[in-house]
Amino acid sequence: MLSDLFVRDFRCFAEAKVELHPDVTLLVGRNAQGKTSLIEAACVLLRLQSPRTSNRAELVRFGASTCLVEAHWRGKRLRYAQSATTRRLAVEGSVCGRSADYLAASGVVVWMDHRDMSLLRGGAEHRRRFLDFAASQMFPDYLHALRGYERALRGRNHVLKRDASIAWKQADAFARVMNGFAHTLWLRRQELCAALAPEVSLAHAKLSEGSETVSITFQPTSDPQQSLFEALLTAREEEARSRSTAFGPHRDDIGMRLNDLDATTFASEGQQRSFALAMKLAQAQVLEHACGSPPLMLMDDVFGELDAHRRRALLSCLPPGTQKIITTTNLDWVETDRLAGRVYGVEGAAFSRVRG
Repeated sequence: MLSDLFVRDFRCFAEAKVELHPDVTLLVGRNAQGKTSLIEAACVLLRLQSPRTSNRAELVRFGASTCLVEAHWRGKRLRYAQSATTRRLAVEGSVCGRSADYLAASGVVVWMDHRDMSLLRGGAEHRRRFLDFAASQMFPDYLHALRGYERALRGRNHVLKRDASIAWKQADAFARVMNGFAHTLWLRRQELCAALAPEVSLAHAKLSEGSETVSITFQPTSDPQQSLFEALLTAREEEARSRSTAFGPHRDDIGMRLNDLDATTFASEGQQRSFALAMKLAQAQVLEHACGSPPLMLMDDVFGELDAHRRRALLSCLPPGTQKIITTTNLDWVETDRLAGRVYGVEGAAFSRVRG
């Protein structure tokens, strides 16, 4: 359980401390008051990444030099400090030189917000980001492979664009580096999608009351059993035209089908919403099975957009014992569903206890 969350100079907060409930903590207030920034801080503390930005400098409050996030996670004190250029991590007061050591002491997270609809409405990059966030929490070798692959990919694309006549020897050198990392990424993404598929179907059946069927499949851009290096050798002409790397994990996708039709094309808005919810619920179940304990659920203004059936189905599908931090603009649905826990009002980056 996450408790005693403290932030200083994080986003809009000069300083704030919140005592989190072991089951449900609700943050209620108008938009742009700091609710989302607080749950973002919890995500950054546990996973060292933000669901809202890849630029860590944006986390530091304007005019400050360093932001700080601290909390207890299952009795251990975690500390995250970030300046514009450097990051310092500590567990129980001991500085961690490697992020892997820090992450081994922290927990797993599922983030839900309105942008989850991009899993169906958006391009493949949104679905790859979904895979990366889950796989990096499940598999110790995934994040290293992802970062290594991305560095080599940037280098190779630079070579492809740099000169009028492409230096293929240099491009091939980068391709050889990418090849080893690609094998790990493909293997882990296949494992993840295989674990997600039955959970997505089960969650969606509850959300739709069994009226529809869904399925997902992993769709790599080339055969994962084949060497990426060898596949790229066959793409010389295409890459000479596009000046970018033709194949690889950076072009992978997830196939999403509703009643055996492409859900990204044929699903209605309500069907897309149910599918997106099912994907995140499946992520929670898979992370619990893989890690042995339920993830922290960070839910940003999700429930206000749902009807009563979907709200109750969503709550009933969460792994038992899951701690939830939920932002909302009103408490009407909370009273209807009799959701117990602790409630804070948020106004101008300041908190006030409402109940609990």
